[in-house]
Amino acid sequence: MSGTKIYESAENYLETIHVLGLRGEPVHSVEIAAELGVSKPSVSVAMKNLRAGGYIEMDSELHITLTDSGREIAERMYERHVFLTDWLVSLGVPAETAALDACRIEHVLSAESFEAIKRTRA
Repeated sequence: MSGTKIYESAENYLETIHVLGLRGEPVHSVEIAAELGVSKPSVSVAMKNLRAGGYIEMDSELHITLTDSGREIAERMYERHVFLTDWLVSLGVPAETAALDACRIEHVLSAESFEAIKRTRA
């Protein structure tokens, strides 16, 4: 991403689309709503905004795919989420708490701090 900051909620939607896509099935708004525990209208508004921002594309069957810029953000958030969850678990934090905390931390942690944390685990 070219230094442009997108909102945490948008990062969450992109990461969710990525995770759902990893499961090998086409991604639709209904799966996103179920995964995030939000309403279908909320997902509809978010998808409209992400499409306008060039982060996703939708085909005629309403399958949602990430564009290159959307995938870049989604993969970065997913890497942070997985790494931070594992790191917190290794510190003795229960897995469910670690995953919830990682989801919050991943959005506010600078790239520099994240790389420093990764180096301590190498």
